[in-house]
Amino acid sequence: MIEIEIANEQETIEVSEELIKKAVRAVLEKSAIQNAELSIALVDDEMIHGINRQFLCHDYPTDVISFPLSDSPAKLEGEIVLSTDTAKREAEKVCGSWNAEKEVILYVVHGCLHLIGFDDHCDEDLVEMRLAEVECLRVAGIEAPEGLHDRDGEEDA
Repeated sequence: MIEIEIANEQETIEVSEELIKKAVRAVLEKSAIQNAELSIALVDDEMIHGINRQFLCHDYPTDVISFPLSDSPAKLEGEIVLSTDTAKREAEKVCGSWNAEKEVILYVVHGCLHLIGFDDHCDEDLVEMRLAEVECLRVAGIEAPEGLHDRDGEEDA
């Protein structure tokens, strides 16, 4: 059973809860995960800054933070917190029809990939993460534009 709870604590942009759930399911299907309980919080920069400072000792807002909540292979449990303020800013850097809602979905996918074991701290892992993001976005019905990941390295996240 897949349970997805969404807490929309922001007023920056409108985001389809169905699209969020579709993106989460795309990631879980990639890893054949059939039992998961995930919560996703959409927040503003101020709130994610506080979370980033409190839990990761980083004194700046970021795009997305994932918190695994269990080690059980029988059930994936975790929380994803993402900033819609950051999504709005970053989406403007991408050409084409990319928008803030699609950027939020990218953050959902990225956070879920972290929860299932993907990493992005070395170049090789980052390439795998980026390929998985594009694949999961496509499964969720979103085509990643050319240059989507050209922003890598602009910020520490």
